Amino acid sequence: MRTLTASGHTAILMGAMKLNERSVAHYALSDSPADHTGFLRTWGGPGTPPTPSGTGRRCWFVLKGNLLFSFESRESRAPLSLVVLEGCTVELAEAPMSEEFAFAIRFDAPGVRPHLLAADGPAAQEAWVKALSRASFGYMRLVVRELESQLRDARHSLALHRHSSWKATGSH
Repeated sequence: MRTLTASGHTAILMGAMKLNERSVAHYALSDSPADHTGFLRTWGGPGTPPTPSGTGRRCWFVLKGNLLFSFESRESRAPLSLVVLEGCTVELAEAPMSEEFAFAIRFDAPGVRPHLLAADGPAAQEAWVKALSRASFGYMRLVVRELESQLRDARHSLALHRHSSWKATGSH
């Protein structure tokens, strides 16, 4: 199993991040709910060998948190690859075949090739792009900050309302 990270290196070889391949495979197949699953076509992206025909390879993908696993089939017991979705962007892309609904996972690191994927239709493409875009811890931090801000505003508004209600009641 190949693991792609923002640096473009296999994580098992990285000094900063080491993954136990058996633990990762166990997590991929565990009963913990997946955030998104489905078949996608891939064109020799990181961790996936290119196909000689250029049509891409149809694989089963499982998104769990910020980890995107690919499998040979839905029934496969060993992941083909793992993409750690940190330091990346997900955007619509041109596919090698015009009828494909393609998108790319691009990393900020220089020299790292984008991971080109394609869904079976526009609805699946949109669902995958949304799910992958929301998968990073960076995105979750932004959501938490926004929710905390809304909570502060709501508490402040409630306190002002209580204070004005108390004044109105106390002045009678």
